[in-house]
Amino acid sequence: MQKIKDQALGQDTHPELQQRLDQLLDMMNYESDKFLGYPCTRDFDYSPLFPFLFYPVNNVGDPYVESTFRLNTHDIECEVLDLFMDFTHATKEKHWGYITNGGTEGNMYGIYLAREILPQGMVYFSEDTHYSVSKILRLLHARNIMIKSLPNGEIDYQDLKETVRIHRDVPPIIFANIGTTMKGAVDNVLKIKEIMEEMAISSYYIHADAALSGMVLPFVDQPQPFDFSSGVDSISISGHKMIGSPIPCGVVLAKKSNVDRVARSVEYIGTLDTTLSGSRNAITPLFLWYAIKSQGRDGFRKIIQRCIDMADYAIEQFEAADINAWRNRNSLTVVFPRPSDYVLKKWQIAVHHEVAHIITMPHVEKRQIHSLIKDIKEFG
Repeated sequence: MQKIKDQALGQDTHPELQQRLDQLLDMMNYESDKFLGYPCTRDFDYSPLFPFLFYPVNNVGDPYVESTFRLNTHDIECEVLDLFMDFTHATKEKHWGYITNGGTEGNMYGIYLAREILPQGMVYFSEDTHYSVSKILRLLHARNIMIKSLPNGEIDYQDLKETVRIHRDVPPIIFANIGTTMKGAVDNVLKIKEIMEEMAISSYYIHADAALSGMVLPFVDQPQPFDFSSGVDSISISGHKMIGSPIPCGVVLAKKSNVDRVARSVEYIGTLDTTLSGSRNAITPLFLWYAIKSQGRDGFRKIIQRCIDMADYAIEQFEAADINAWRNRNSLTVVFPRPSDYVLKKWQIAVHHEVAHIITMPHVEKRQIHSLIKDIKEFG
C-alpha cells in the first residue's frame, strides 16, 4: 500500500496541466470560504482513503447479495446501511437499502416503488418540494397533484385533505418533505396518516425526503416524526450534506417486502438487480463509513448542536442589524429577505422569489456571518 502512495506522490504532472490544476484549487479554496447558501459541509478529511482510488471498484448490484464482480465495497456499504437503519428505526429483517448518488436518486427510488405497488396511485407533493421531484414524476409518468404550502414551508394539510377527498378512489402516494429546500420545514407524517385514517383510506404510500434533516433529527432531543417508526414506507437521506463527501451520495431505505416486488436476477453480474443504476459508486460508502465510525453517535450529536447554536447566533445577529430572520424547529436553515445580487453571488446564497437563506453547516463560523451581514447592510 505504501508503494502505491509513493508512486502517486512521485508522478510528474505536465507543467501546463499542473498550472490549470493549481488555478482550479486556488479558486476552490477561495470560494469555499464563502459557501453559506447550500447544505453541504466542507468539514471532512478522507486522505486515509486515497489509496482506494487506484482500483476500479464498483458496487454493481444488490449490496446484500454476493457478486462475481469482487472489486467492491459491499461489506462496507452494508455496515453503513445498518447505521442508517439504526438512525431511522428500521430493521435488517424488514428493511433494505443501498447507497445512491444523491437525494434525487433516493427520491426517484421511493416514488418508483410506490408506483409499482400502486400503479394507479396519485402522487401528492407540496409547492415547497425540491425542484427535482417534478422531473422524477415526468420520467416515471406518475400521476401527480401539487398541494399548497403553509407560510413556514410545511404542506398545507387542509388542502391535502380536500384534494385527496376529491380523488379518494385513487390510492394516495404522499411525498413528505423532512426539511424543505428553502425553509427547512418538516411535514408532519403523523398528521398525514391521520388524514388517511379519517377518510378510511387503507391503501397509501408515504415517501420521506430527508436529504439534510435525516442526519439532523436522529441527533436532537425532540425530533419531529419522520422515519419508519412514524409510518413512512421509504426514506432518502443525503450523504454529502451533513456527513460530508467530495462526491455527491446518499442512502435510500425501504420496506423489504416492497423491494422484493421489483427485484430481478441478472446472470451477467451474478446478483440481484434491485437498484436504479447498474454500476454504483464504491468509494462513497467508504467515505460515509469512515466519517460515521470516526465521529460516532455522540460526535454527530455535538456537531448538530453546534450547528443549531450557530443558526440561533445568526438569527440574533440578523435581528441586531434590523434584518428579519427565522428558522423552523430543529432546522439549520436561516431564512431572511432576499439581498442584492452582489451579496447572492459573493456568498453563494440560494433564493426563491423574495426569500433567501443560509444553512449553518459544520464549516460555518461566526466571522462569516458577520461578514455576510456587513455586506447586506452595505450593498442591500
